[in-house]
Amino acid sequence: MSNPVLVCALRRINAFKVLADALERLTQCREKLSRSDSLLQPVMALTPEVTFRQAVLFFTEMDFVTDHAYHLLKYIYFSYLEGECQRCHAESLFTYLQTGAQTLCTVLLIKPGAWSRSLAKILRKLVLEKFSVVGMKHINLEPDVALGLLSSEVKQDPAVLEAHCTYLTSGTTLVLCLQRPNAVKKLVDLLGPEDPKLARALDPFFWRAQYGISMVQNGFYGSKSYQIAVRDMKLFFPEGLCCAECQTLEEEEV
Repeated sequence: MSNPVLVCALRRINAFKVLADALERLTQCREKLSRSDSLLQPVMALTPEVTFRQAVLFFTEMDFVTDHAYHLLKYIYFSYLEGECQRCHAESLFTYLQTGAQTLCTVLLIKPGAWSRSLAKILRKLVLEKFSVVGMKHINLEPDVALGLLSSEVKQDPAVLEAHCTYLTSGTTLVLCLQRPNAVKKLVDLLGPEDPKLARALDPFFWRAQYGISMVQNGFYGSKSYQIAVRDMKLFFPEGLCCAECQTLEEEEV
């Protein structure tokens, strides 16, 4: 080619869909502004398999395992010994792509009312989706804990915030720690939008579509990211879990 190209390796949740949507918007804006061929012509890999093959062509292991490419690492763990921060483990993107989905844990809260009415059906759904229950307890949420589970959008409206907190502390909540490959994203995908009405319009099989009543009484809370899942596990299961020990949980000190 007569002109240079810029090759980027990007990583995030739902990377393929998010990048495809972003490039589509970019193309639409470009067509409105100019018809010039000199503008960027983006091309993306469409599957994990193609991504891996192309990454091997353009990058080496050392391109990813560097201090300046932290965001491209699968994990970097640090141990703090006498005030000194030392790298103790790093796994490259290549290794991550070859390994595939890791077995992880996530946290599911079945909100007051929902679990007492439909627990057997919900547990059956978890079995069908190949989740293992590695932690379970029923608790009455304290107001500060309930507040910590709410999104920033909910906290912007005092009336909505009060309604959520009042409901979450109104009865017993069943807390489950679930384990399976790609557990966090799988659970988020199954729950669907937080608004049960929207969930029913998009897909009546979303769990919030089936068991939710309103934005406040929507049936479930699920950890939205791996970092939040680790926080939730430490919050609700400080005594530990009943799953087999694995490197991920050990290094997160769960």
